[in-house]
Amino acid sequence: MSIVPPAPGAGILRMYGRGMDPAAYVLRDFLSRTVAQYLWTELVDDDGSIRALGRPLSALRFPVVILPDGDLLEAPDPTTLARRLGWVAEASARVYDLSIYGAGPAGLSAAVYAASEGVRVAVIERDAVGGQAGSSSLIENYLGFPQGIPGAELAERARQQAVKFGAELLLMREGGDGGVVDGHLRVALSDGSLMTSRANICATGVRWRRLGLDEEEQFFGAGLYYGAGAGEAPQCAGEHVVVVGGANSAGQAAMNLARYAASVTVLVRSPSLSKNMSAYLVDRLTYHPAVTILPNTQVTRLLGDERITGVETRTDAGDDNSLFATRVFICIGGDANTEWAAGTGLARDNHGLLLTGPDLTDQMLDGVWTRERRPFSLETSIPGFFAVGDVRHGSIKRVASAVGEGALAVSYVHRFLAGE
Repeated sequence: MSIVPPAPGAGILRMYGRGMDPAAYVLRDFLSRTVAQYLWTELVDDDGSIRALGRPLSALRFPVVILPDGDLLEAPDPTTLARRLGWVAEASARVYDLSIYGAGPAGLSAAVYAASEGVRVAVIERDAVGGQAGSSSLIENYLGFPQGIPGAELAERARQQAVKFGAELLLMREGGDGGVVDGHLRVALSDGSLMTSRANICATGVRWRRLGLDEEEQFFGAGLYYGAGAGEAPQCAGEHVVVVGGANSAGQAAMNLARYAASVTVLVRSPSLSKNMSAYLVDRLTYHPAVTILPNTQVTRLLGDERITGVETRTDAGDDNSLFATRVFICIGGDANTEWAAGTGLARDNHGLLLTGPDLTDQMLDGVWTRERRPFSLETSIPGFFAVGDVRHGSIKRVASAVGEGALAVSYVHRFLAGE
């Protein structure tokens, strides 16, 4: 079906759906992190649906997206939408000098430096460009941006820079089973294709950590969100929201949400925010009239029926309390997403993070390391396989350090390729 969009909506996406619908949230989050322009309209009754789409609510599968050319998509997932928008390209080469898995700051930095130096490089990303940094409402401590820059915008600039130099971005797919064959890394991608490269950089980052509560799956997208929720902040106008976490990601989320919400309560397990949060954020949160900070507090239960209505908390002193909330944002760091590494010979620490360089012992290298030299500082236990950013053991969880590691890894890639 095709609908001719009105003049004000020409050139941008329009999305319609029900409030607190997880599928609609996933699409909004994806579009926000890709810096795509879109208009979101919540439909509450048949009259509104008929006015907007010509059909009652029961006759449509939500969310509904109207493309700039007027085509209407019912209940598309991010991959389907990305394909319709022409964002999903096919690999142009059978063998690449370098494959990079993950298009966060570390992966994009590696792509920029590798491509600019003549390395044939492909970047494989399973979701939106930017990684966790792309979810940040504002990055203020990155060199060269004194007023700060939204994480998604920084990632989009890096993507454009990488593409300008000739890097290929293969979006909406991820790596599966793989191994080294005839000196090349071969990985089966989720779309059925095969990625072959002479060297590889793993920059897959981490996935948002869960609270470990029984109700999390039930409320995801229906008032419960992981990360800063930059795209959800405008939906919080006049609401009472909770942010769980005590690091910079939680601080930036709270400040952004406070622009819209009636109140923002920050729950942190530590005695204060100063342990893991930058001083400038601590000061802003402390003196913001709409922000309340509750230290020594953790969430023990999520309350609600079809959507979040509040949380139950417990203090270190053992006091149990209930807190009204319409939305809850979880910003408590991330866990390694390296289950795929089992059986590959890649050494990992107790948290699943990839070990590199001096952290690799002779015992870890026995049977998998095939070179006379020791691994380079960012090289894993498999020759030519490097790890950068949050997925690497011992990394510093900052955008600047991730960018630096990406650039440094490329220098080792050159040395590896020259030696091969």
